[in-house]
Amino acid sequence: MKLLTLNAHAWHEEEQEQKISRLADFINERGFDLIALQEINQSPKAEEAGADRLSRYFEAEPGVKIRIDNYALVLLEQLDAPYYWSWLPTHSAYQGRYDEGVAVLTREPIEDAVYDYISGIRDYMNPKTRRLLGVKTSSRAEGSSEAEPLWLFSAHCGWWNDEAEPFRGQWDRAEALMKPLRDAGERIFLLGDLNNVAQIRGEGYDYVMDHGWCDLYTAAAEKDEGSTVLKAIAGWSDNESPLRIDYILSGLPVEAKKSEVVLDGNNGPVVSDHFGVAAEI
Repeated sequence: MKLLTLNAHAWHEEEQEQKISRLADFINERGFDLIALQEINQSPKAEEAGADRLSRYFEAEPGVKIRIDNYALVLLEQLDAPYYWSWLPTHSAYQGRYDEGVAVLTREPIEDAVYDYISGIRDYMNPKTRRLLGVKTSSRAEGSSEAEPLWLFSAHCGWWNDEAEPFRGQWDRAEALMKPLRDAGERIFLLGDLNNVAQIRGEGYDYVMDHGWCDLYTAAAEKDEGSTVLKAIAGWSDNESPLRIDYILSGLPVEAKKSEVVLDGNNGPVVSDHFGVAAEI
């Protein structure tokens, strides 16, 4: 099983349409089974996408409108293989210019979904409002005809020391949302931009690990340096060092074959201000 996570920085990139095409080429080449995307934007004033373009879309939250420029939709229409998908808007971005959200793409059909606020702030116009999306789907082991059920979550969290909206409270709410699934022994994979640095002790990364999650980077037999942000970006304006803040996590212990930074200019094209993370189980 192949997994990919990427904070896409959607519609904020120069040459954005070309970068979407390059990302599509990369996904086509690698053949990922599960994909989680963050900062997936659309214009609130754009035309709604017709039903003919949404045949594989799963409506997690009733009433969500998918616009024709939804980044995930534009990407999906350039992929060779069909994917099922869902998108959850989290907040308005850039003074109302975009609806920003998180998305998931799956090879196998989506059967169910859960979502909720993980931020204490629930103001759609506040960019610190955060929500978590999870979908129930399945995966097939290589050479097997049997699909095994699993849950795929896409997360975009805040910062450990944020005075208005600290990470600890967000993770506690995420755990509460996922608790029934974890208690039932469900396979859960949570992918995304947690905005907490793995190299810093006693903060968000350690807090997540203390809740029993398996980091596929540390579990991988083969891995690279792991950093996904190398420069100053929004939220890390003073950054001068490599940061590992994008993760692929499992709710149960797993043995991963490989974890690698991708879409970094060496291992795939640069398409965002974050690099992606890919893992193989």
